[in-house]
Amino acid sequence: MFFFLKYLSKFSQKTGVYYIDSTFLQVCKNQRIAKHKVFKGIAEPGMSSTGWFFGFKLHIICNNFGEIVSLQITKGNKSDVYQVFNLAEDLQGFLFGDKGYLSKEIEEKLANLDLNLITKCRKNMKARKISATTNKLLYKRAIIETIFGKMKDFGHLVWTKYRSMTNYFINVFSCVAFYQLNAAKPRINLNRLEVA
Repeated sequence: MFFFLKYLSKFSQKTGVYYIDSTFLQVCKNQRIAKHKVFKGIAEPGMSSTGWFFGFKLHIICNNFGEIVSLQITKGNKSDVYQVFNLAEDLQGFLFGDKGYLSKEIEEKLANLDLNLITKCRKNMKARKISATTNKLLYKRAIIETIFGKMKDFGHLVWTKYRSMTNYFINVFSCVAFYQLNAAKPRINLNRLEVA
């Protein structure tokens, strides 16, 4: 299933406009972590915008057509920013992310590979100068949240009552494959925008 997804991602178009984000994959409720056995020693606790969870993270990069270009699953305690190089291999253009991907070091290394990482700034940071078009593309980052929403709502990506590790990962990869094969994807019309 994993190699099938890799095969599908090769058909995703290299458009030069990409969005990166991650979502948590909880394997059990927080109150059951101490008693949980199926993923003991494999899953790890992590922090998301909604609080603590126990499980894994799904990292993806999508293009402006809503196609998944690259994906990776990591333990819940892995930082998002350090997954960028594995995901963004062979990509060029603009990569838009949230504040979790703020890193001057990563930004400079990606710039050497002709990939411009653009994120929003924190309140205590000096605002960077970017073009109006690039700023509009940054605010279209909700496309990747829509992708996660579709996989969770229609594909049942998150489920906390698995009794087998194999079944768990088959379900995760099946949800992603279902989304990739679905023709109704969210998309951004670049005809009205000009990247500068």
